Amino acid sequence: MDVRTFKDSNGDGYGDFKGLTSKLDYLKNLGVEIIWLSPFQPSPLLDDGYDITNFFGIDPKCGTKKDFDEFMQQAKAHHVRVIMDMVLNHTSNQHQWFQQAENSDTSKYHFWYVWTKTRPKDYNKGMVFPGVQKEIWSLDPKLNEYYYHRFYKFQPDLNYDNPMVKAEAYHILGYWLKQGMDGFRLDAVPFIIEEMRPGAKNLGHDFDFITQMRHYVQAQKPDAFLLGEANVLPKENQDYFGKKGERMQMLFNFFANQHLFYALATGKLDEYKKALQETDNIPPASQWANFLRNHDEVDLGRLSNAQREQVYQKMGPQKNMQLYNRGIRRRLTTMLHNSLQLKMAYSLLFSLPGTPVMRYGDEIGMGDDLNLKERLSVRTPMQWSDEKNAGFTNAAKPFRPVISQGEYNYHLVNVATEQKEPKSLYNWMAKLIKIRKTCPEFSFGEWEIIPSGSPEILAIQYNYLGKTLITLHNFSNKSEQAMLSLSPKKLTDLLENNTNSTINGKFKTALNGYSFKWYRLN
Repeated sequence: MDVRTFKDSNGDGYGDFKGLTSKLDYLKNLGVEIIWLSPFQPSPLLDDGYDITNFFGIDPKCGTKKDFDEFMQQAKAHHVRVIMDMVLNHTSNQHQWFQQAENSDTSKYHFWYVWTKTRPKDYNKGMVFPGVQKEIWSLDPKLNEYYYHRFYKFQPDLNYDNPMVKAEAYHILGYWLKQGMDGFRLDAVPFIIEEMRPGAKNLGHDFDFITQMRHYVQAQKPDAFLLGEANVLPKENQDYFGKKGERMQMLFNFFANQHLFYALATGKLDEYKKALQETDNIPPASQWANFLRNHDEVDLGRLSNAQREQVYQKMGPQKNMQLYNRGIRRRLTTMLHNSLQLKMAYSLLFSLPGTPVMRYGDEIGMGDDLNLKERLSVRTPMQWSDEKNAGFTNAAKPFRPVISQGEYNYHLVNVATEQKEPKSLYNWMAKLIKIRKTCPEFSFGEWEIIPSGSPEILAIQYNYLGKTLITLHNFSNKSEQAMLSLSPKKLTDLLENNTNSTINGKFKTALNGYSFKWYRLN
């Protein structure tokens, strides 16, 4: 979640830590165990807080240090852990480090960034935001030198070949651990460790730096963890987890996620099954963070052009729904636009091998605002009620508009309404999360994809400490028959709370379009 878009407590139109603190009971009742906070440090907000001007501060719009401390204290009292986005790859160009760097090429801070006097030939290759971003080397008018930036031109990259920059990174991590953080979501990991030399090809990566950060963090706080944003191929996973799990404890499974959206769009499961199996071989103490939607676009860059076009046609056919020539900038609810398929997707999320991650507002089925630029379309304020400004703020105008038009407007989609409705998405989600907490097999068990008897049904079997779970998910909009070969067993349907049995080593069940089952085998 983003503090600024969750709940405003003082009427200035921005969410803040006091507002977030007031909603801890809500989060706990939903079943949330860890809160991941988007950047809340001081920022010009040209990139929604990912352009930081002070790594050790708190944006006054989010509240005071006292407000932050009270939030952290109350989170611990609710037994909720807190991690924060750690944006170490770059700073804002308004950061005092960069301002000193561009004022003098003899300043120590000049060497905290990457410069060249002549523009490299590949200055317009490797942009993170193609179609919006024009280059990765921009001319600094004060110094008349080119500086490197993988992201927007107002976000110059830090130079991690410089030991002083690495030392400062440790300082930042240590500071926030002392403030009570339980870990970090490391932003843009491959770019942090990229060895950058102007004009060079086949640049390497300093994976030892990840190991060093892991050691530093655990020396400060043994149970703190690193969750990495690294959209890499399966053959590269070991580089980020470490051969023995000595680097990042967790990574987002971007590779499987992209193939999941192809499966959701087409009903074809082969590529998704392959992606799950290709990302299975990770160290025993490591774990995937699984997600459906996050705060960015749905990145489909790993799909073929034909596959990506099929997803576009199903989930984002209009050009203003697409972004960066690779993704879709919509919330899951509007992409699927089918309540049965939506629930099936969330059932899958909560039963995949690893840890499920959700974006605020997904539990009530919030929509998007395509009038907002780029990724801001999925970053609208939380919809608490049908009162003015969705109950997010009592200011005359929130800093970012709430969704007030269409079928996902806050009068129809909000927490207060859904909490009262027994069959709402919110209450269904809270129940699903509660059931998942009784199933440690999903996080810790050995798993395999098993024959389901239908090409449209995904069947996964989990085994952990002598217990077995089987999940079935029908990716078709039509009824499909599942056929499982099992030794004589009773199967308890965890979602419907009834019992079935195998007959002659076979178990048959019909799954309606987009339906799903979780079975515990007795």
